[in-house]
Amino acid sequence: MANSRKLKLSSILNRVENILREQIQRDDHLVIGLSGGVDSVSLLSILASLSVQLSFTLSALHINHGISPNANKWEEFCLNLCRAHGIPIKITKLKISRSPGTSLEAIARDARYQKFKKLKADHVILAQHLDDQAETLLLQMLRGAGVKGLGAMPVIRNQISEDGNRPPDTGPQILRPLLNVSRSEIEGYAQENKLYWMTDESNNDVSFDRNFLRHKIFPLLEKRFPSYRTTLLRTSRHMAEAGSLLDELAEYDSKECSISNKLQIDRLRKLSFPRARNLLRYSLAQQGVILPSAAKLEDILRQLFSSRLDTKLHIMFGDTEIRCFKGSVHVRRASILPSKKWKFIWQGEKQLSFSELGGSVRFLCKKGRGINLQKLKEGQIVIRFRLGGERIRPDCNRPRRSLKNLLQEASFPLWERESLPLLFSGEHLVWAPGIGVDCSFQAGVNDLGLIVSWHPDPN
Repeated sequence: MANSRKLKLSSILNRVENILREQIQRDDHLVIGLSGGVDSVSLLSILASLSVQLSFTLSALHINHGISPNANKWEEFCLNLCRAHGIPIKITKLKISRSPGTSLEAIARDARYQKFKKLKADHVILAQHLDDQAETLLLQMLRGAGVKGLGAMPVIRNQISEDGNRPPDTGPQILRPLLNVSRSEIEGYAQENKLYWMTDESNNDVSFDRNFLRHKIFPLLEKRFPSYRTTLLRTSRHMAEAGSLLDELAEYDSKECSISNKLQIDRLRKLSFPRARNLLRYSLAQQGVILPSAAKLEDILRQLFSSRLDTKLHIMFGDTEIRCFKGSVHVRRASILPSKKWKFIWQGEKQLSFSELGGSVRFLCKKGRGINLQKLKEGQIVIRFRLGGERIRPDCNRPRRSLKNLLQEASFPLWERESLPLLFSGEHLVWAPGIGVDCSFQAGVNDLGLIVSWHPDPN
């Protein structure tokens, strides 16, 4: 019996080692997501034992969500554990709050993955295992999830493009080397190696759906269907394959139904309702949006289908808003603009970031280009909103015109017209994004010039 147990534990090490050999390269930097529970503590032990043999650098990340009353104890435990192993650790604290129409779990998960994305590493290693796969699948089924929601977690989340290069700003790849290992095997490894770990006080609370399945339902399933974990994993993989095919269809439809990466309502209506819903879901996911419920997604699509092209449609869910302008669907992060009296005095900064406006204004000095800097300084240099009645003459060969009309002709959506940062010298409108510099302030060939540009944050 003892030899059988040791063989199983050795098998865990071998399985993790085989996956690492397939997925990582020599001198890669691996960051383990360390919660302090038995799963991540065991994985930390395994990775530490393999790091020299496989020549990779190992560090840890602990995310303190601040949800549990014992969150700070978990943080301290992880710090001490990594010190004992000589492994560098980074602690990140989050402030999690529930938004309307979204679950706390989904918000926390999205926040974690946003942190993973910003790490300077080759791989983030997570300790999700075979039981997690089974629990997640059944939970998703009970929630009425679609094909995408029933898809298996992949061993590695592939973020390499078709040309073999990693797209910018995608962050490290997510690697899960324990997905074929059961919880009982992990606990056996931890006990055999006399590891210490923290226990989440909520794990035994069966009022939580996942715990109810874990403690009440799965023990019964195991008596009748001993291999239910691998069977459910196989089902999840079938769903993941179907989900990939749906993404391929959505990618094709996106090319047919989009202009400048924005869905066109008239083209969307030519698709069947299920196909249009698939495209909308895919489009939102591509923009990093926390997806709404199936009912909300369907409601959004019905509103898009029934709206006129000139309708000022405005739909909100979570921290996202959908607006329509001239038949194009605009998806953006919802924000509350400051009052019309908002203004900022420029004092020579090279860049001004305005989170309240969702972007930044940049300034570059260049001879003979942009704004005549000397003339600009004749009045107080202010950035503010349009109040109404502003006029500007960007073309010296044409008369001064209403800024409102120029913005309309330039096809600025109404909500953007109201939030554009405008540059004034005293009471004179000097520059407007997308419109240009007023003729009377344009730099001559020999003048020291200032190029001003507006850079909205990615949606």
